[in-house]
Amino acid sequence: MGAEKGKGTNVSDIQGEDDLDEEPGEVIESAPPLEVGQERELGSSGIKRKLLKNGISWETPEFGDEVTVHYVGTLLDGKKFCSTRDNDKPLTFKLGEGQVAKGLDHGIITMKKGECALFTLPPDFGYGAEGRDGVPPDSLIQFEMELLSWITVVDICKDGGIIKKILEKGERNERPSDLDEVLVNYQVSLVDGTIVAKTPKEGIEFYVKDGHLCSALTKAILTMKKGEKVKLIVQSKYAFGEKGRDAIATYGFPAVPPNSVLNIELELVSFKSVIDVTGDSKVFKKILKEGEGALVANEGAVVTISYTARLEDGTVFEKKGVDRGEPLEFITDEEQVIPGLDRAAATMKKGEQALLTISPEYGFGSDVTERDLSVVPPCSNLAYEVEMLDFIKEKAPWELNRREKIDASEKKKEEGNILFKSGKYQRAGKKYDKAVDYVSEDEPFGDDEQKLVKALRISCWLNGAACSLKLNDFQGAIKLCSKVLEFEFHNVKALYRRAQAYMETSDLVSAELDIKKALEADPQNREVKLLQKTLRQLQVESNKRNAKLFTNMFSRMSKDSSVPMKKLKVEKAEHEKSEEVLAMEMECAADSSAIGTI
Repeated sequence: MGAEKGKGTNVSDIQGEDDLDEEPGEVIESAPPLEVGQERELGSSGIKRKLLKNGISWETPEFGDEVTVHYVGTLLDGKKFCSTRDNDKPLTFKLGEGQVAKGLDHGIITMKKGECALFTLPPDFGYGAEGRDGVPPDSLIQFEMELLSWITVVDICKDGGIIKKILEKGERNERPSDLDEVLVNYQVSLVDGTIVAKTPKEGIEFYVKDGHLCSALTKAILTMKKGEKVKLIVQSKYAFGEKGRDAIATYGFPAVPPNSVLNIELELVSFKSVIDVTGDSKVFKKILKEGEGALVANEGAVVTISYTARLEDGTVFEKKGVDRGEPLEFITDEEQVIPGLDRAAATMKKGEQALLTISPEYGFGSDVTERDLSVVPPCSNLAYEVEMLDFIKEKAPWELNRREKIDASEKKKEEGNILFKSGKYQRAGKKYDKAVDYVSEDEPFGDDEQKLVKALRISCWLNGAACSLKLNDFQGAIKLCSKVLEFEFHNVKALYRRAQAYMETSDLVSAELDIKKALEADPQNREVKLLQKTLRQLQVESNKRNAKLFTNMFSRMSKDSSVPMKKLKVEKAEHEKSEEVLAMEMECAADSSAIGTI
């Protein structure tokens, strides 16, 4: 076990090396991989690595990982001074902790599992001027290393409170989020091996955000992949702290003493992704079965779904496409179903199965609603178990020819007009946006089409601005009107609506300029004249407020300045009084002098 007795490496030393151009173990992108028998220096450290046998995979360990190696250490003349092969007992140690010669830490992080390599270490990365048993001072030494395996070690909270050792790597790259439902197996023991908690054979399911057992468990789960197995070393502050935990008689688990360190063997068996569909925690989608591919049924898609819909107490109030019934077909974002189902369906892949939890705001609201199998009471939370059977996405602009784009744009505009008249301004605005997308300025329309396309854009921008005004999105209205005015600087509607938005944002100067331009273009426009009248009233009110503000400001300034003036007057009076007293005293003294001489 001689390799660990040399001049060691600390992680802080590694990070502070000033004498290296790059870390000795750093991979140099421009250098090709070593062939068996080839030798190369690591950076400019003087450490040389000769490949003796290729490893498997492409992964290499990192500082902090626990590695298991066989090694033979020799001088350059071949004289052996240490070996693990003599007794066939490999060495396990943590990289970067100063447990072996410094150069070995740097060399091992370049190795793959199963690889054999010969490292030549200069004195600074070996045993230095002190030397060791069998190694003279300032000696070049060699280590023949075989990397048998390693365990990735992670300090989850960066304070040593939860150390995770990965025993078996998981599948894919996805990790659970705070909203997800996880299925885990674990066994918890004290340092002396006493088991204090254990899951049943089938494991236990819970939502990460709800927590389970102790805080260390959920923190570790958020770093794991499906199928990953780990060992956790948990300090008391992330376990049961100063209070400990009482015995659990039902399962025969003993108490956990105060300030106990725990060892937890944990497996993340699987997890079901939970998505906050609406972003306000009112519609959640738990994925029960992943769908096909990457495409989802977005807004405007024709979708076909089957579902079973339940109340919170489990009462089924509707079924579609279940028990030989007909599935439901609808167009997303057209208010053909309740908003929660509509929004969630637009996020699903073909073949995906999901459980939706829908709050009343995205369900049937405060109304009593009669459905196929039961009545839905007011303010009911709903659960829909849904499968996306198929969907046909609305064609994107790039999938259409020029004539089809113009037709699609006109259709979206008309749909927007209908929605606007119904008071559905937000949905109408989205329709106008889509209409413009089909005839964007980037599209190469012909000369005979340009006039129609320009008229469509301007009309949709103006209508969109009207929606923005209704929704109190005044900056949005200003932006859309400004787009129109880039093409038609005298467009009265654009000037009128932008002036309205400016007035709502108290930018009366800009509003006055737009009204002036609109009246220059159409002096008799009744709506613009009425708006001008309203503007003048606002200007009068604004002037009054400003006058009052300035009056109060000057009043405060006068009040504040009167204090030092009064002080100055008092000081002046006192000064004058002092002078009078002094003069009187001098007169008295003169009189006394005069009396004394008679």
